[in-house]
Amino acid sequence: MKSVFKLSSSPLALLAVLGLSMSVTSASAADLGGDCCSDLEERVAELEATTARKGNRKVSLTISGWVNEEAMYWDDGSESNVYVGTNKLEQSRFRFVGEARIAPDWSAGYTIEIGVNGGSSNTWGQDNPDGSGSNSLVVRKSSWFIKNDKLGRVLVGQDGTALYHVLDDADGANTRSFSDAQAAAVAQNGFRIRSNGGFVDGLTWGNILQGIDNGTVGQDGRRNVVRYDSPTIAGFSLAASWGEDDDWGLALTYKNVWGDFQVLGKVGYGENSDENIGCADKKIGGTDCEMFGAAGTIMHVPTGLYVYGGYAQNTDNNIRNFDATAEDTSTMWFIQGGIERKWISLGKTTIFGEYRHDEGGSKLSQGFGGANLQATDLNFAAAGVIQHLDPAAMDLYVVYRHGEGDITNADNVSADLDAFDAVQMGALIQF
Repeated sequence: MKSVFKLSSSPLALLAVLGLSMSVTSASAADLGGDCCSDLEERVAELEATTARKGNRKVSLTISGWVNEEAMYWDDGSESNVYVGTNKLEQSRFRFVGEARIAPDWSAGYTIEIGVNGGSSNTWGQDNPDGSGSNSLVVRKSSWFIKNDKLGRVLVGQDGTALYHVLDDADGANTRSFSDAQAAAVAQNGFRIRSNGGFVDGLTWGNILQGIDNGTVGQDGRRNVVRYDSPTIAGFSLAASWGEDDDWGLALTYKNVWGDFQVLGKVGYGENSDENIGCADKKIGGTDCEMFGAAGTIMHVPTGLYVYGGYAQNTDNNIRNFDATAEDTSTMWFIQGGIERKWISLGKTTIFGEYRHDEGGSKLSQGFGGANLQATDLNFAAAGVIQHLDPAAMDLYVVYRHGEGDITNADNVSADLDAFDAVQMGALIQF
Protein backbone atom coordinates (compact mmCIF):
# COMPACT_ATOMS: atom_id res chain seq x y z
CA MET A 1 0.00 0.00 0.00
CA LYS A 2 1.39 3.41 -0.99
CA SER A 3 1.95 5.93 1.84
CA VAL A 4 0.49 9.36 0.93
CA PHE A 5 1.11 12.58 2.96
CA LYS A 6 0.83 16.34 2.47
CA LEU A 7 3.92 18.53 2.94
CA SER A 8 3.47 21.45 5.38
CA SER A 9 4.03 25.06 4.36
CA SER A 10 6.10 25.65 7.52
CA PRO A 11 9.74 26.42 6.50
CA LEU A 12 11.11 24.45 9.45
CA ALA A 13 8.90 21.51 8.58
CA LEU A 14 10.07 21.57 4.96
CA LEU A 15 13.69 21.56 6.11
CA ALA A 16 12.91 18.65 8.42
CA VAL A 17 11.30 16.72 5.56
CA LEU A 18 14.34 17.38 3.36
CA GLY A 19 16.74 16.23 6.08
CA LEU A 20 14.69 13.15 6.91
CA SER A 21 14.36 12.27 3.22
CA MET A 22 18.11 12.39 2.76
CA SER A 23 18.55 10.23 5.85
CA VAL A 24 15.94 7.73 4.65
CA THR A 25 17.45 7.59 1.17
CA SER A 26 20.85 6.82 2.64
CA ALA A 27 19.39 4.13 4.89
CA SER A 28 17.43 2.59 2.03
CA ALA A 29 20.59 2.27 -0.03
CA ALA A 30 21.98 0.06 2.71
CA ASP A 31 18.75 -1.83 3.37
CA LEU A 32 16.28 -1.76 0.49
CA GLY A 33 13.90 -3.95 2.41
CA GLY A 34 13.14 -1.36 5.18
CA ASP A 35 10.06 0.83 5.44
CA CYS A 36 11.52 4.24 4.52
CA CYS A 37 8.51 6.37 5.40
CA SER A 38 6.79 4.64 8.32
CA ASP A 39 7.20 7.47 10.87
CA LEU A 40 7.89 10.49 8.64
CA GLU A 41 4.38 11.97 8.95
CA GLU A 42 4.50 11.56 12.73
CA ARG A 43 7.84 13.37 12.98
CA VAL A 44 6.70 16.24 10.74
CA ALA A 45 3.50 16.67 12.79
CA GLU A 46 5.51 16.76 16.02
CA LEU A 47 7.85 19.41 14.61
CA GLU A 48 4.95 21.57 13.41
CA ALA A 49 3.27 21.38 16.81
CA THR A 50 6.31 22.96 18.47
CA THR A 51 6.98 25.66 15.84
CA ALA A 52 6.01 29.30 16.51
CA ARG A 53 3.89 30.79 13.76
CA LYS A 54 1.42 33.57 13.01
CA GLY A 55 -2.23 33.07 13.88
CA ASN A 56 -3.17 33.31 10.22
CA ARG A 57 -1.63 34.05 6.85
CA LYS A 58 -3.82 37.06 6.02
CA VAL A 59 -2.53 39.49 8.66
CA SER A 60 1.14 40.42 8.75
CA LEU A 61 2.91 40.35 12.11
CA THR A 62 5.87 42.52 13.11
CA ILE A 63 7.51 42.20 16.52
CA SER A 64 9.71 45.09 17.61
CA GLY A 65 10.72 47.13 20.63
CA TRP A 66 13.74 48.15 22.64
CA VAL A 67 15.52 47.78 25.96
CA ASN A 68 16.44 51.03 27.75
CA GLU A 69 18.31 50.53 31.03
CA GLU A 70 20.47 53.01 32.90
CA ALA A 71 22.58 53.73 35.96
CA MET A 72 21.82 57.10 37.60
CA TYR A 73 23.95 58.92 40.14
CA TRP A 74 21.94 61.46 42.13
CA ASP A 75 22.67 64.05 44.81
CA ASP A 76 19.91 66.00 46.61
CA GLY A 77 22.35 68.18 48.56
CA SER A 78 22.28 65.99 51.68
CA GLU A 79 22.32 62.45 50.34
CA SER A 80 23.65 60.76 47.21
CA ASN A 81 23.58 57.29 45.67
CA VAL A 82 23.61 55.33 42.41
CA TYR A 83 20.53 53.41 41.23
CA VAL A 84 20.21 51.00 38.30
CA GLY A 85 17.01 50.26 36.40
CA THR A 86 14.64 51.04 33.54
CA ASN A 87 14.76 54.56 32.11
CA LYS A 88 11.04 55.43 32.22
CA LEU A 89 11.40 58.36 29.82
CA GLU A 90 11.18 55.70 27.10
CA GLN A 91 10.85 52.48 29.03
CA SER A 92 11.83 49.03 27.76
CA ARG A 93 8.99 47.50 25.72
CA PHE A 94 7.93 45.04 23.06
CA ARG A 95 5.30 45.64 20.41
CA PHE A 96 3.14 43.48 18.13
CA VAL A 97 1.84 45.22 15.01
CA GLY A 98 -0.36 43.49 12.45
CA GLU A 99 -1.82 44.71 9.18
CA ALA A 100 -3.80 43.23 6.32
CA ARG A 101 -4.77 44.66 2.93
CA ILE A 102 -8.55 44.73 2.41
CA ALA A 103 -8.64 46.45 -0.99
CA PRO A 104 -6.16 48.48 -3.07
CA ASP A 105 -6.52 51.60 -0.85
CA TRP A 106 -7.82 49.98 2.33
CA SER A 107 -6.12 48.11 5.16
CA ALA A 108 -6.82 47.09 8.75
CA GLY A 109 -4.57 46.20 11.63
CA TYR A 110 -3.79 46.31 15.33
CA THR A 111 -1.15 47.33 17.86
CA ILE A 112 -0.37 45.67 21.18
CA GLU A 113 2.47 47.31 23.12
CA ILE A 114 3.68 46.03 26.49
CA GLY A 115 5.93 48.09 28.74
CA VAL A 116 8.58 46.39 30.87
CA ASN A 117 9.35 47.79 34.33
CA GLY A 118 12.63 46.69 35.82
CA GLY A 119 13.54 49.28 38.44
CA SER A 120 11.22 52.12 37.38
CA SER A 121 13.30 55.32 37.32
CA ASN A 122 10.36 57.72 37.61
CA THR A 123 9.48 56.24 41.02
CA TRP A 124 13.00 56.11 42.46
CA GLY A 125 13.36 57.99 45.74
CA GLN A 126 15.81 58.54 48.55
CA ASP A 127 14.59 55.34 50.26
CA ASN A 128 13.36 53.48 47.18
CA PRO A 129 16.19 52.26 44.91
CA ASP A 130 13.92 49.88 42.94
CA GLY A 131 10.96 52.21 42.50
CA SER A 132 7.30 51.22 42.63
CA GLY A 133 5.83 48.58 40.33
CA SER A 134 9.20 47.07 39.56
CA ASN A 135 9.59 43.72 37.78
CA SER A 136 6.18 44.05 36.15
CA LEU A 137 4.51 44.47 32.77
CA VAL A 138 2.01 47.17 31.78
CA VAL A 139 -0.28 47.45 28.75
CA ARG A 140 0.75 50.65 26.99
CA LYS A 141 -1.33 50.23 23.83
CA SER A 142 -4.06 47.87 22.68
CA SER A 143 -5.96 49.12 19.63
CA TRP A 144 -7.19 48.28 16.15
CA PHE A 145 -7.42 50.52 13.11
CA ILE A 146 -8.85 50.85 9.61
CA LYS A 147 -6.86 52.94 7.14
CA ASN A 148 -7.43 54.40 3.70
CA ASP A 149 -4.33 55.61 1.88
CA LYS A 150 -6.13 58.75 0.70
CA LEU A 151 -8.56 59.43 3.56
CA GLY A 152 -6.51 58.59 6.66
CA ARG A 153 -6.74 56.21 9.62
CA VAL A 154 -9.34 55.63 12.34
CA LEU A 155 -8.14 53.90 15.52
CA VAL A 156 -10.13 52.48 18.45
CA GLY A 157 -8.73 51.31 21.79
CA GLN A 158 -6.05 52.24 24.29
CA ASP A 159 -3.53 54.41 22.46
CA GLY A 160 -2.08 57.89 22.38
CA THR A 161 -4.47 60.85 22.34
CA ALA A 162 -3.99 63.65 19.81
CA LEU A 163 -2.00 65.58 22.46
CA TYR A 164 0.08 62.55 23.50
CA HIS A 165 3.74 63.66 23.33
CA VAL A 166 2.77 66.77 21.36
CA LEU A 167 5.92 68.45 22.76
CA ASP A 168 8.20 65.41 22.86
CA ASP A 169 7.51 64.24 19.30
CA ALA A 170 8.55 67.67 17.97
CA ASP A 171 12.12 66.73 18.94
CA GLY A 172 13.83 66.20 15.58
CA ALA A 173 17.25 65.24 16.98
CA ASN A 174 18.42 61.97 18.48
CA THR A 175 17.69 63.33 21.96
CA ARG A 176 14.03 62.28 21.64
CA SER A 177 14.36 59.11 23.78
CA PHE A 178 16.86 60.54 26.27
CA SER A 179 16.19 64.25 26.85
CA ASP A 180 12.94 65.53 25.39
CA ALA A 181 10.51 68.09 26.85
CA GLN A 182 9.48 65.96 29.84
CA ALA A 183 12.84 64.32 30.60
CA ALA A 184 13.68 66.49 33.62
CA ALA A 185 10.32 65.77 35.26
CA VAL A 186 10.69 62.00 34.73
CA ALA A 187 14.23 61.89 36.14
CA GLN A 188 13.37 63.68 39.42
CA ASN A 189 9.73 62.70 39.80
CA GLY A 190 9.89 60.31 42.79
CA PHE A 191 12.58 62.07 44.86
CA ARG A 192 11.51 64.12 47.88
CA ILE A 193 12.33 67.82 47.79
CA ARG A 194 14.56 69.41 50.41
CA SER A 195 14.93 72.94 51.74
CA ASN A 196 17.98 73.79 53.91
CA GLY A 197 18.73 70.08 54.13
CA GLY A 198 15.34 69.00 55.45
CA PHE A 199 12.45 67.36 53.64
CA VAL A 200 9.49 69.66 52.88
CA ASP A 201 6.51 67.83 54.40
CA GLY A 202 7.35 64.70 52.39
CA LEU A 203 6.61 66.37 49.02
CA THR A 204 8.27 64.90 45.95
CA TRP A 205 9.25 66.73 42.75
CA GLY A 206 6.30 64.97 41.13
CA ASN A 207 3.95 66.44 43.76
CA ILE A 208 4.92 70.01 42.89
CA LEU A 209 5.12 69.60 39.12
CA GLN A 210 2.00 70.23 37.04
CA GLY A 211 0.49 68.47 34.04
CA ILE A 212 -1.31 65.26 33.15
CA ASP A 213 1.60 63.59 31.35
CA ASN A 214 4.71 63.00 33.47
CA GLY A 215 4.71 66.36 35.24
CA THR A 216 4.62 68.32 31.98
CA VAL A 217 1.80 70.68 31.04
CA GLY A 218 0.40 70.88 27.51
CA GLN A 219 0.46 67.14 26.91
CA ASP A 220 -2.03 64.33 27.35
CA GLY A 221 -1.41 60.60 27.81
CA ARG A 222 -2.50 57.22 26.48
CA ARG A 223 -6.27 56.77 26.90
CA ASN A 224 -9.14 54.62 25.69
CA VAL A 225 -10.06 56.70 22.66
CA VAL A 226 -11.30 56.94 19.12
CA ARG A 227 -8.60 58.70 17.10
CA TYR A 228 -8.37 59.96 13.53
CA ASP A 229 -5.08 60.65 11.70
CA SER A 230 -5.22 62.38 8.33
CA PRO A 231 -2.92 61.70 5.37
CA THR A 232 0.06 64.06 5.01
CA ILE A 233 -0.61 66.94 2.60
CA ALA A 234 2.15 69.44 1.78
CA GLY A 235 3.94 68.37 4.97
CA PHE A 236 0.88 68.83 7.22
CA SER A 237 -1.09 66.13 9.03
CA LEU A 238 -3.95 66.37 11.51
CA ALA A 239 -4.83 64.19 14.52
CA ALA A 240 -8.09 64.27 16.49
CA SER A 241 -9.12 62.08 19.44
CA TRP A 242 -11.99 61.64 21.89
CA GLY A 243 -12.57 59.22 24.74
CA GLU A 244 -12.81 58.61 28.48
CA ASP A 245 -15.41 60.87 30.21
CA ASP A 246 -14.57 63.21 28.45
CA ASP A 247 -11.16 63.92 26.96
CA TRP A 248 -10.69 65.34 23.47
CA GLY A 249 -7.91 67.00 21.52
CA LEU A 250 -6.65 68.23 18.15
CA ALA A 251 -3.05 68.37 16.98
CA LEU A 252 -1.37 69.58 13.79
CA THR A 253 2.05 68.32 12.67
CA TYR A 254 4.29 69.87 10.03
CA LYS A 255 7.40 68.13 8.68
CA ASN A 256 9.38 69.24 5.66
CA VAL A 257 12.75 70.23 4.21
CA TRP A 258 13.54 73.88 3.43
CA GLY A 259 16.73 73.88 1.40
CA ASP A 260 19.48 72.90 3.84
CA PHE A 261 17.09 72.86 6.81
CA GLN A 262 14.92 70.07 8.23
CA VAL A 263 11.83 71.41 9.97
CA LEU A 264 9.50 69.61 12.39
CA GLY A 265 6.69 71.29 14.33
CA LYS A 266 3.63 70.28 16.38
CA VAL A 267 0.83 72.26 17.99
CA GLY A 268 -2.18 70.97 19.89
CA TYR A 269 -5.18 71.97 21.97
CA GLY A 270 -7.48 69.82 24.07
CA GLU A 271 -10.00 69.78 26.90
CA ASN A 272 -10.53 67.24 29.65
CA SER A 273 -13.52 66.83 31.99
CA ASP A 274 -12.70 63.35 33.31
CA GLU A 275 -12.42 63.41 37.12
CA ASN A 276 -10.04 60.45 37.05
CA ILE A 277 -7.55 62.33 34.87
CA GLY A 278 -7.79 65.84 36.27
CA CYS A 279 -5.74 68.87 35.33
CA ALA A 280 -3.50 69.58 38.29
CA ASP A 281 -5.44 67.65 40.93
CA LYS A 282 -7.29 64.42 40.12
CA LYS A 283 -10.89 63.90 41.28
CA ILE A 284 -11.45 67.44 42.58
CA GLY A 285 -15.10 67.96 41.69
CA GLY A 286 -16.01 68.29 38.05
CA THR A 287 -12.75 68.61 36.16
CA ASP A 288 -12.58 71.31 33.49
CA CYS A 289 -9.07 71.44 32.08
CA GLU A 290 -7.70 73.15 28.97
CA MET A 291 -4.37 72.04 27.51
CA PHE A 292 -2.20 73.77 24.91
CA GLY A 293 1.24 72.84 23.62
CA ALA A 294 3.49 73.87 20.73
CA ALA A 295 7.04 72.81 19.93
CA GLY A 296 9.41 72.44 17.01
CA THR A 297 12.90 71.64 15.75
CA ILE A 298 14.93 73.23 12.99
CA MET A 299 18.20 71.57 11.95
CA HIS A 300 20.84 72.77 9.49
CA VAL A 301 21.66 69.50 7.73
CA PRO A 302 25.19 70.27 6.41
CA THR A 303 26.50 71.27 9.86
CA GLY A 304 24.12 69.32 12.11
CA LEU A 305 23.42 72.40 14.23
CA TYR A 306 19.87 72.45 15.59
CA VAL A 307 17.45 74.16 17.98
CA TYR A 308 14.47 72.44 19.63
CA GLY A 309 12.05 74.27 21.90
CA GLY A 310 8.46 74.87 22.87
CA TYR A 311 5.81 76.36 25.14
CA ALA A 312 2.85 74.78 26.97
CA GLN A 313 0.00 75.78 29.25
CA ASN A 314 -2.72 74.11 31.33
CA THR A 315 -5.70 76.00 32.75
CA ASP A 316 -7.85 74.45 35.48
CA ASN A 317 -11.20 76.19 35.06
CA ASN A 318 -12.66 74.41 38.08
CA ILE A 319 -10.12 74.94 40.86
CA ARG A 320 -11.42 78.38 41.90
CA ASN A 321 -14.79 76.83 42.70
CA PHE A 322 -12.98 75.25 45.66
CA ASP A 323 -10.50 78.06 46.44
CA ALA A 324 -11.21 81.53 45.05
CA THR A 325 -7.57 82.56 45.57
CA ALA A 326 -6.08 79.57 43.74
CA GLU A 327 -3.83 80.11 40.73
CA ASP A 328 -5.56 78.29 37.87
CA THR A 329 -2.87 78.46 35.15
CA SER A 330 0.44 76.59 34.83
CA THR A 331 3.00 77.27 32.11
CA MET A 332 6.25 75.75 30.92
CA TRP A 333 8.77 76.64 28.25
CA PHE A 334 12.00 74.94 27.21
CA ILE A 335 14.84 75.21 24.73
CA GLN A 336 17.53 72.77 23.62
CA GLY A 337 20.43 73.40 21.27
CA GLY A 338 23.17 71.20 19.96
CA ILE A 339 24.96 69.56 17.10
CA GLU A 340 24.39 66.14 15.51
CA ARG A 341 27.01 64.85 13.10
CA LYS A 342 28.62 61.60 11.98
CA TRP A 343 32.17 62.13 13.15
CA ILE A 344 32.89 58.40 13.39
CA SER A 345 31.88 55.59 11.03
CA LEU A 346 29.78 53.79 13.68
CA GLY A 347 27.05 56.43 13.69
CA LYS A 348 26.00 59.98 14.51
CA THR A 349 27.05 61.77 17.69
CA THR A 350 24.67 64.25 19.35
CA ILE A 351 25.98 66.88 21.79
CA PHE A 352 23.40 69.12 23.43
CA GLY A 353 22.46 71.48 26.24
CA GLU A 354 18.98 72.49 27.42
CA TYR A 355 16.97 74.62 29.82
CA ARG A 356 13.36 74.29 31.08
CA HIS A 357 11.36 76.73 33.21
CA ASP A 358 8.07 75.89 34.97
CA GLU A 359 5.66 78.36 36.60
CA GLY A 360 3.10 76.11 38.21
CA GLY A 361 -0.28 77.03 39.66
CA SER A 362 -2.10 75.78 42.73
CA LYS A 363 -2.61 72.20 43.88
CA LEU A 364 -5.31 71.71 46.49
CA SER A 365 -4.23 68.12 47.13
CA GLN A 366 -0.64 69.13 47.96
CA GLY A 367 0.82 71.60 50.39
CA PHE A 368 3.30 72.37 53.15
CA GLY A 369 3.34 74.33 56.37
CA GLY A 370 -0.36 73.64 56.88
CA ALA A 371 -1.53 75.33 53.65
CA ASN A 372 -2.17 74.31 50.05
CA LEU A 373 0.48 74.65 47.38
CA GLN A 374 -0.15 78.00 45.69
CA ALA A 375 2.65 78.44 43.13
CA THR A 376 5.98 77.03 41.95
CA ASP A 377 8.96 78.54 40.15
CA LEU A 378 11.23 75.74 38.93
CA ASN A 379 14.32 75.64 36.73
CA PHE A 380 15.93 72.62 35.09
CA ALA A 381 19.14 72.40 33.07
CA ALA A 382 20.85 69.51 31.31
CA ALA A 383 23.73 68.65 28.98
CA GLY A 384 24.72 65.38 27.41
CA VAL A 385 26.23 63.24 24.68
CA ILE A 386 24.48 60.48 22.71
CA GLN A 387 26.39 58.11 20.45
CA HIS A 388 24.40 56.08 17.94
CA LEU A 389 25.88 52.72 16.86
CA ASP A 390 24.45 51.82 13.45
CA PRO A 391 25.66 48.16 13.39
CA ALA A 392 23.83 47.37 16.64
CA ALA A 393 20.80 49.73 16.35
CA MET A 394 21.98 51.03 19.72
CA ASP A 395 22.42 54.39 21.48
CA LEU A 396 24.83 55.06 24.33
CA TYR A 397 24.05 58.14 26.43
CA VAL A 398 25.43 60.25 29.26
CA VAL A 399 23.26 63.12 30.53
CA TYR A 400 23.88 65.53 33.42
CA ARG A 401 20.79 67.11 35.06
CA HIS A 402 20.26 69.95 37.53
CA GLY A 403 17.00 71.10 39.14
CA GLU A 404 16.24 73.94 41.56
CA GLY A 405 13.57 76.53 42.40
CA ASP A 406 11.13 77.65 45.06
CA ILE A 407 7.54 76.95 46.07
CA THR A 408 4.90 79.07 47.81
CA ASN A 409 1.85 78.02 49.83
CA ALA A 410 -1.55 79.70 50.19
CA ASP A 411 -0.31 81.54 53.33
CA ASN A 412 2.37 83.16 51.15
CA VAL A 413 5.12 81.18 52.85
CA SER A 414 7.96 80.25 50.48
CA ALA A 415 10.60 77.55 50.57
CA ASP A 416 13.80 77.66 48.54
CA LEU A 417 14.54 74.17 47.27
CA ASP A 418 17.94 72.55 47.54
CA ALA A 419 19.43 71.71 44.16
CA PHE A 420 19.01 68.20 42.80
CA ASP A 421 21.79 66.88 40.54
CA ALA A 422 21.94 63.65 38.57
CA VAL A 423 24.02 61.88 35.93
CA GLN A 424 22.30 59.29 33.76
CA MET A 425 24.42 56.70 31.95
CA GLY A 426 22.82 54.00 29.87
CA ALA A 427 21.94 52.49 26.53
CA LEU A 428 18.90 51.84 24.38
CA ILE A 429 19.07 48.92 21.95
CA GLN A 430 16.29 48.26 19.45
CA PHE A 431 15.04 44.97 18.05
